[in-house]
Amino acid sequence: MKPLENKRILVTGGTGSLGQTLVKRILTGEMGTPEQITVFSRDEAKQHYMRLDFMHRETATDDVIYQNTRDRLNFRIGDVRDYAAVVAAMRGVDIVFNAAALKQVPSCEYFPMEAVMTNINGAANIVRSVRENDLPVKKIIGISTDKACKPINVMGMTKALQERIFVEANRDLPSVQFNCVRYGNVIASRGSIVPLFVDQIRKGQSLTITLPEMTRFLLSLDRAVDTVFEAVKSDGRGLTFVPKVAAARIVDVADVLMGDKKLPIEFTGIRPGEKVHEIMVSEEECFRTVERGDYYVIQPVLPELRTSETLENALTREYSSQDNNIAGEELRNLLMQAGDEIEAFLHR
Repeated sequence: MKPLENKRILVTGGTGSLGQTLVKRILTGEMGTPEQITVFSRDEAKQHYMRLDFMHRETATDDVIYQNTRDRLNFRIGDVRDYAAVVAAMRGVDIVFNAAALKQVPSCEYFPMEAVMTNINGAANIVRSVRENDLPVKKIIGISTDKACKPINVMGMTKALQERIFVEANRDLPSVQFNCVRYGNVIASRGSIVPLFVDQIRKGQSLTITLPEMTRFLLSLDRAVDTVFEAVKSDGRGLTFVPKVAAARIVDVADVLMGDKKLPIEFTGIRPGEKVHEIMVSEEECFRTVERGDYYVIQPVLPELRTSETLENALTREYSSQDNNIAGEELRNLLMQAGDEIEAFLHR
């Protein structure tokens, strides 16, 4: 049976870029037809417009919320920071995808405790909800980031602790599988560099880049969801799934997007909390990282949670965006996967 067949699913932070794509993919039935999907987030406006999008309606009055309670896809206002709200949302749920996060690096630097409350306390509330309320949840997938690997910024630090909270929860909740996914920059997600470049090019402005040597891992939203699905298919516990994806210099991303319309590039200097290169698997994690098709899988940091089988290490050095960068047509083809708007822009 497919892993989501007849399951009741909760997606925290379900109105975000990843959350919306995840919900759309779940609704295709490729992983099985769920009994119900609940989008849990604190933004009523985003929920309203997401609801209309899924109903294929441009406008509606508030009465749509009443009909929504009987639909396969439903929406619930709440915040992962609020333990009582998390408990209420998780009652009767089989699988939880925790996509709720404060994820913008500078915002987290200026408001570190806000990041702690969402990214750390939110994960802790999910674990506590299961531990203290005998909930029927069987799988919980935490959505992490490459910035959690050797973190130097608040966002990465809080996401690294989210990973550890979920991994550790496997020890005293043996009936639940807690796994994580870790991936790099999602092309064209809200607040990312590609939409900024597109806007600057359309306006004929200089393109702003922090440093000439800056590199990033790049993947589409669908590839990010593929990674989440890989984690939910697994029978393992305490694992972190990392996709094998391309990396590129940001100056090459700008060059491909500009095409024949070359504009000046302004180097603005590194922002608070930014790395020059991102890492998805550290050299310390290499000895417990195995290869599974298109993914690296990091075994749990706690030795008692690791499998007893002899494992062949997949990596001998850290997995960094500094290595094996793509450019030119290969990079253009990758950017084409970012969605209809970017694809149309590249065909202009």
